[in-house]
Amino acid sequence: MPKDTTKEIVELMDKPEQIRNIGIAAHIDHGKTTMTDSLLAGAGMISEELAGSLLVMDFHEDEKTRGITIDSANVSILHKSEEKTFLINLIDTPGHVDFSGEVTRAMRAIDGAVVLVDAAEGMMPQTETVLKQALRERVKPVLFINKVDRLIKELQLTPKQMQKQFIKVINDINQFINNICPEEFKGKWNVSVQDGSVVFGSAKDKWALSFSYMKEKKISFKDIIKIYEEDKKEELSKKAPLAKVVLDMVIKHLPNPKEAQAYRIEKIWHGDIESEEGKALKSCNPDGPAIFTPTKIVVDPHAGEVAGGRLFSGTIKKGQELHLISAKRSVKVQQVNIYKGQQRLIIDEAKAGNIIGIVGLKDVFVGETVSSKKDIKTFESIKHLFEPVVTESIEAKNPADLPKLISVLRQVSKEDPTIKIEINEETGQHLLSGMGELHLEVIANRIKTEKNVDITTSEPIVVYRETVTKESGIKEGKSPNKHNLFFAKVEPLEDTVYQAIKANELPEGRIKKKDNKLFDALTSLGVNNEEAKQYRYIYRDCVFCDKTRGIVHIGEVIELCLDAFEQVVNQGPLAKEPCMKLKVSLMDTKLHEDAIHRGPAQVYPAVRDAIRAAMEDAKVVLYEPLQEIQVETPERFMGEVTKIIQSKRGHLINVEQQGDRTIMRVKMPVAEMFGLTGDLRGVTEGRANFFIVNQLFAKTPREIQEKVIVKIKQRKGLE
Repeated sequence: MPKDTTKEIVELMDKPEQIRNIGIAAHIDHGKTTMTDSLLAGAGMISEELAGSLLVMDFHEDEKTRGITIDSANVSILHKSEEKTFLINLIDTPGHVDFSGEVTRAMRAIDGAVVLVDAAEGMMPQTETVLKQALRERVKPVLFINKVDRLIKELQLTPKQMQKQFIKVINDINQFINNICPEEFKGKWNVSVQDGSVVFGSAKDKWALSFSYMKEKKISFKDIIKIYEEDKKEELSKKAPLAKVVLDMVIKHLPNPKEAQAYRIEKIWHGDIESEEGKALKSCNPDGPAIFTPTKIVVDPHAGEVAGGRLFSGTIKKGQELHLISAKRSVKVQQVNIYKGQQRLIIDEAKAGNIIGIVGLKDVFVGETVSSKKDIKTFESIKHLFEPVVTESIEAKNPADLPKLISVLRQVSKEDPTIKIEINEETGQHLLSGMGELHLEVIANRIKTEKNVDITTSEPIVVYRETVTKESGIKEGKSPNKHNLFFAKVEPLEDTVYQAIKANELPEGRIKKKDNKLFDALTSLGVNNEEAKQYRYIYRDCVFCDKTRGIVHIGEVIELCLDAFEQVVNQGPLAKEPCMKLKVSLMDTKLHEDAIHRGPAQVYPAVRDAIRAAMEDAKVVLYEPLQEIQVETPERFMGEVTKIIQSKRGHLINVEQQGDRTIMRVKMPVAEMFGLTGDLRGVTEGRANFFIVNQLFAKTPREIQEKVIVKIKQRKGLE
């Protein structure tokens, strides 16, 4: 930093009222990283001249060459407003849908989001996605309408037309917020020009204006147009500096950690609010037990694993013993850090309400609950909107590099938990599953260039799902020693429950018998009282119910039954693909009196056999992943684009005309989407593009299901 601000930052870390934890979120190419540059320049951390071109927060080489943000990055900024200095812990997040997992994880650490929207393009699919991710974590939004210069230079709008465009953007954002946000904030979290929670400007040209600032400085839209006509935009950036206007909005409209935790904790932590830790979390108490959750893990070649995340309660200092609650392990803090993009600054201690980095939490994972208390309720798991649906196999070119590749893959799965990795140490062929082609391409490229392992990868393949179409009869599974019997039934999971799991309204995990919160949530979804009390496990969009009665030893084997259920959900009976939307009910068991005869080796195969037999009786089918996409093309190419969509089994949902551009909403199987970008650009002179709006699963058409199953089995060596 040009001046050493570490001391000032450390002092402010002890004053939660003067802290704001915020994220910058937007659709791809709407200007997040450019705006972050301007904020850093305003704080004196980089030169004004380089802001906008330096892209400080894109510190990976591939981010600079591709021109997109791939990783979220943290920075602490100081900002003076009304004679008080504030500490702003900022996370810059990616806009491309393949890296939306970075956005989801960042939302756990922050309390407020500056949502950027391109003034000319308006609300786009990924704007919806990031807003949905923010509101689901109870993160309050404010709005920055960026690229106003486009309305002047490209579209040549009059002041009246500019205002009309702004009103449309604001109305679209507010309508979306009202549809998604928690009931208690409906109408309260709307953004508004009048109250200053909307700012207009240009991140590239480093200026921004709020309604009150326009009045104070006597600037109108007419003046802005004139300034651009006379090419005096530097004057505008001095008169209305982006950093000042945007950060003033952040301080005024986004909550401090104390305010935010009062309403966020009940959503993200399901423990007893009246307990010692519950009260400490809700009040952001620096004297309570230390409770930290990592949202990003980076493997530093010198320091090892650095866990960046939010300290919700207590104080953490070097040398302190902490407990990884899910992993049931104790660790010692080696370093406490604050962030300046790629740099980490070492500090003595950190207090509740801050975003920090900790070195020394060996083998910690994103979303883990880390505490000075040994036995506390964990945070709700961080659930991503989209699931990994594209897979490729990856091998070391040189067999001698195999141990190094295995170690690197384990690192990768820590750094990016949306990547799913299956390691096969025997064959050396490992499977990498990600959000899309680009996601896998970036990971493979980083393994080669940054981790220095020469690898070969296969063509991408699609991950399907297995589920059932009707209720089965009760099927029996017998243990290998013939002493234990398990009787199971399978049926499709009710849609209301399935959607609630997808929306993270029902937390995944094993269920304690007296979870009244979950019981109430299930009954409100239409599950009858008796069955709601029988829920034992919610796992990967499937549920397990224990409907047995009067079984003496059930308590001793139920955890084993849940393990076996997990194994079937991970690998279904048709082609060993993951299952979805299943309700498995254990109806009865006959158990041997002696515990030695009902261990894991007896229970696992028996329960698995019962569930698989029930699934086959319930007509198990293969579901394929579909993506709902928005395709944009100049109107004259609409015919060619429609032909491509139809040739790839795409289904047209909606077509809209905006000027000379056609916007189509399309459902398309992921299996048909490889190479879609190239195909669309090929027939439209490079002018068409598409964005992913939603992900869903649908029954694989009967005519291709058998072929797909055969292909999967051949690939997995099951035939």
